[in-house]
Amino acid sequence: MKRPASFLYDLTNTGVATITLNRPERLNALTFEVYRELTDTFAALKDETDVRAVVITGAGRAFCSGGDVHDIIGELFSRDMEGLLEFTRMTCELIANIRALPKPVIASLNGTTAGAGACIALAADIRIASDQAKIAFLFVKVGLSGADMGAAYFLPRVVGLAKATELLYTGDFISAPEAEAIGLYNRVVPGDQLADTTREFAERLAAGPAFALSKTKEMLNREMNMSLTAALECEAQAQAICMQHPDYREAYEAFVEKRTPKFN
Repeated sequence: MKRPASFLYDLTNTGVATITLNRPERLNALTFEVYRELTDTFAALKDETDVRAVVITGAGRAFCSGGDVHDIIGELFSRDMEGLLEFTRMTCELIANIRALPKPVIASLNGTTAGAGACIALAADIRIASDQAKIAFLFVKVGLSGADMGAAYFLPRVVGLAKATELLYTGDFISAPEAEAIGLYNRVVPGDQLADTTREFAERLAAGPAFALSKTKEMLNREMNMSLTAALECEAQAQAICMQHPDYREAYEAFVEKRTPKFN
């Protein structure tokens, strides 16, 4: 995988890859380069066999404040419809690649999470946040649709239609405790515990059965628009496939031998 230049990338010997947005002086606002490299990186991670779980976080006091006002928003005024679509489709490609990655993705929200940053967090499988990590889908505040980068697709499924409508209509920030209360954040911890909590959770997933986790993510994605009948059939097939994988036998033998399973 090509090493990114616009953000930090680290891989531990436990199989956890960490992406750190690294423009703290601009609250990790996204540039065209960051967008492109994030999109390409999430695509490439699919084939990185040493990577078993992915964490995305930010440097400084923000996770990500969205698109950079000068580097992106200002430049977009010079584009025609075709040029604008080229950009918006690229931002959506990033979300698609996060969801298509057959490995757990954890958003570790260290601070302000807004706009495109909120959408990236929403696309992750798990969101663990600092108690200072306020969040807003603030697109309407700058005259844009609240439906951006999958927000109108994912947010109602995470927090319910009524609350999602409120958040997308107003663009208002909500606090970390409120985000946790409505199910948008999985966990909220003190800021000084965020890194350790995220690492422990990521390592737990990285040590788990990678094939089963990838199949679980695949089913979560596919079943969003299925009938119950179709979903049950898909789950029956997915489970039968998993039963043929060596991890299933390893889990059984570990139970019988009263030891911790060692998944490939």
